[in-house]
Amino acid sequence: MLRSIIIKVLLLPFSLLYGLVVMLRNYLYDKDILSSSNFSLPVIAIGNLSVGGSGKTPHIEYLVRLLKDHINVGTLSRGYKRKTTGYVRVQTNHQPSQTGDEPLQFKRKFPTIDVAVSESRDIGIISMVRDNPAIQTVLLDDAFQHRAVKPGLNILLTEYSHPFFNDFLLPSGRLREARSGYKRADIIIVTKCPEELSIDDRTVFINKINPTPNQQVFFSRYKYVNPYYLFNPKYTFQLNKNFQVLLLSAIANTDYLMQYLEPRVNEIIQMEFPDHYQFTPNDIGNMKTYFDRMHLNNKVIITTEKDAMRLNEHKDFLIKHNLPVFVLPIEVSFLNKDKQVFDQQIKDFLIHFES
Repeated sequence: MLRSIIIKVLLLPFSLLYGLVVMLRNYLYDKDILSSSNFSLPVIAIGNLSVGGSGKTPHIEYLVRLLKDHINVGTLSRGYKRKTTGYVRVQTNHQPSQTGDEPLQFKRKFPTIDVAVSESRDIGIISMVRDNPAIQTVLLDDAFQHRAVKPGLNILLTEYSHPFFNDFLLPSGRLREARSGYKRADIIIVTKCPEELSIDDRTVFINKINPTPNQQVFFSRYKYVNPYYLFNPKYTFQLNKNFQVLLLSAIANTDYLMQYLEPRVNEIIQMEFPDHYQFTPNDIGNMKTYFDRMHLNNKVIITTEKDAMRLNEHKDFLIKHNLPVFVLPIEVSFLNKDKQVFDQQIKDFLIHFES
């Protein structure tokens, strides 16, 4: 603890310098010295102030499920850690190295929607509309700081256990920009909340956020679904105390995942890697070694949906050695009556949108 505090103090000058650069950039956009592109179709941006996993992917999937049966919806991401450049229209037969793992996850889960990646969000939107003139709205992934596009609706996510108001600027903290950046949001969602959250707890949290009069604050949590076999999603099973689990993960934070798994299984052995890590044949070989050493008869390998995209590249090895890799899907669930209010706000935005 003391070591962590000392490191943060030593990094503070770099945080101040970083903050000045970001503040200047935001000032130039606020004063229209740097211009933001507006579009004639509704654009919804989903992002956060902090680095790390605040739940952008499952919240985008929530919006896709909400909208896809009613309008032509598409998602646009930068394609983090892909080996390609420029605009790419994602197809189900792409590999994560071509698109990034999360965009590929969107496309494989929702094959009827348009999914694209582009470092430049404005060029990406123009290209998406060129490829599919029928597209009616675009969801921008991780775009809160990408101010070259002015979204019609700006959604900011912040984790319940790591809220932006308790954080500091990089590198001493996790903030990408000053806390005051939250004021650009139209909607703030507090993510990864505990299942039970009292009215008093909600009120205290909202007061700490200190939303502006035009901002609405919602609370959501993850809802885990029964794991499915990596190569056949129709084959599922229910976790129970008889199972020993080898958890393979390369995500920003496993705390919430572990809180779900620990009371439901006998034992968890973790293989953790950095976020978006590209698994190597050696890693998969080590996974087999760990799995073979597990002593219970009921044993299984669990991974996340995002990691499953990259594990697919080792399909031949996994099938050859009969390794039971199961994927644990997550969905967003809003607390109390927040779902109805949130859904209606999204619908109202789309209905009343004017370019």
